[in-house]
Amino acid sequence: MRENWTWNETILAFDLYCRLPSKDVVVGNPAIAELAAALGRTAGSVKMKLQNFKGYDPSYTFDGRVGLSHGSKIDAEVVQEFIDNWDGLVLQAQKIRDEVGLSDVEKEADELSLLHIPLEFSKERIQKVRVGQSFFRKAVLAAYDKRCCITGIDMPELLVASHIKPWSASNDIDEKVNPQNGLLLNGLHDLAFDKGLITISEDYKIILSPKLNNNANKLSTEFFFKYKNQPIALPSRFLPAKQFIKYHNDIVFQK
Repeated sequence: MRENWTWNETILAFDLYCRLPSKDVVVGNPAIAELAAALGRTAGSVKMKLQNFKGYDPSYTFDGRVGLSHGSKIDAEVVQEFIDNWDGLVLQAQKIRDEVGLSDVEKEADELSLLHIPLEFSKERIQKVRVGQSFFRKAVLAAYDKRCCITGIDMPELLVASHIKPWSASNDIDEKVNPQNGLLLNGLHDLAFDKGLITISEDYKIILSPKLNNNANKLSTEFFFKYKNQPIALPSRFLPAKQFIKYHNDIVFQK
């Protein structure tokens, strides 16, 4: 009989749970197969492990949904350890990935996000940022099923994992790589959000800045005004946290 899951193995599984859309949690998924091979387990056991996390993930169960009923104590402990320590999850998972020979997620980092790394950062800190941003992008893409939450565009090449509270203003522990500090937006609406020309309310509806009214035309209507007061498409997990929305409304949004 295969031994029980260890703490480190469970961290790797939780990291993958965060980065995979729910619909992709299937035995044939390459990422599941890769993790299974590295741990000497079956793809079916890894799939079940990922499904177990739903029952302990408050970002999934907040609306009454439940996960599988046969999760273990260690599943709950790992979620509790890292659900408010996202930086810790990213660093621990990358360290363990290196130890077991899994592929380097740093190479999958979002190039658009990497443009924001200050030039004076050390090589070590740049690497840490790259790994964190890769996790953040993957987790936000997964949560929104790879669809822009405003327009529904589903081409990942055109989508940006946008920070609600800007990366530069966020702390390293539970804000910079926290998926609940993210929205999945197409490039145009990401730029508008970043510039404070649009925001979302605490009940997840789109708010337009009065600045947009100064340049109202047919294209403005097509790209912005038809979405005014419309709800965004909510993620399957990692619902945007109210404290980040309030920050964007108070500090970034152009009133």
